Amino acid sequence: MLVDSPPEERSEHASAPPTRRTARALGLLVAVAILLLVALASIAIGAKELSLEQVWHGLFHDAGTYGDVVVDQRLSRTVLGLLVGAALGLSGAVLQALTRNPLADPGLLGINAGASAAVVTAMTFFGVTSLNGYVWFAFAGAAAVGALVWFLGGSRGATPVRLALAGTAISAALYGYLQAVMITDDAALGKMRFWTVGSLASATDSTIVQVLPFLASGTILALLLARPLNAVAMGDDTARALGANLNRTRALAMLAATVLCGAATAACGPIVFVGLMVPHAVRSFTGPDLRWILPYATVLSPVLLLGADVLGRVVARPSELQVGIVTAIIGGPVFIFLVRRRRTAQL
Repeated sequence: MLVDSPPEERSEHASAPPTRRTARALGLLVAVAILLLVALASIAIGAKELSLEQVWHGLFHDAGTYGDVVVDQRLSRTVLGLLVGAALGLSGAVLQALTRNPLADPGLLGINAGASAAVVTAMTFFGVTSLNGYVWFAFAGAAAVGALVWFLGGSRGATPVRLALAGTAISAALYGYLQAVMITDDAALGKMRFWTVGSLASATDSTIVQVLPFLASGTILALLLARPLNAVAMGDDTARALGANLNRTRALAMLAATVLCGAATAACGPIVFVGLMVPHAVRSFTGPDLRWILPYATVLSPVLLLGADVLGRVVARPSELQVGIVTAIIGGPVFIFLVRRRRTAQL
């Protein structure tokens, strides 16, 4: 992630001018304000048109129709979007730092696909139907694919291109497996046709309660790793000179990314590109210091996810476009742009 950063930027890991720290802190407050506005929009706007007065009554007064739509559907959906968006953004930022690969992302590296394949296997062949049951399959699938991509990409000699190619190949194979299962099993198709494209539509209070402990623990672990990951991102020799424990940091970082991605995928299916786009966007403002990148990614990734979810509800009224489709449509051109910009910078 930071391998191409010049020495003067790397020095910011140790300290930053007070004016820049102040600007970052103010920027984070602005990001929180934007997140609150997008969250309110997610509650107020949906496939079913409601006035602001109806939304207000649904939240605080009406236990009838408006309450069913606003509280039981939109509020739960918004809260889950906040949690999942933060998890995907954090896991992407952690993976980019861990691999020193600016193109790393849970979806691009196949981790989402691994979690999805494991969950579909649990549903179809083992009869697991509850989130508490298949969340462990999601963790196992995410961890297995993460390790396989790292191995196929060259382990310690891994390059961004190798990791991206390995992740793409594994994702293609696993999504082919998913399609084969759904085509040959009508019951599986009915259960998974929305889940496999990534959706917040089935969010419930129960879903939130079940994934919250995993997402909270993964988030805390990722944020605590900001300082050691700063050292790892500067290269192995520099990290050792700074006293970082490389093996422990890498193991904990992979654990954090796996827990975050596994729980997020179990809750709403595979959603790609959120972990790729947001860290790139915030890094241009925060610089390479993960002590700022990770909090910004935690706040702004839900902005992207909820914004995409609201857009999907509006453009296809009275139906809706699943959020995983919207983020893929947005993320594809962004990924191409990032690859071309990186290639141009290396020429």
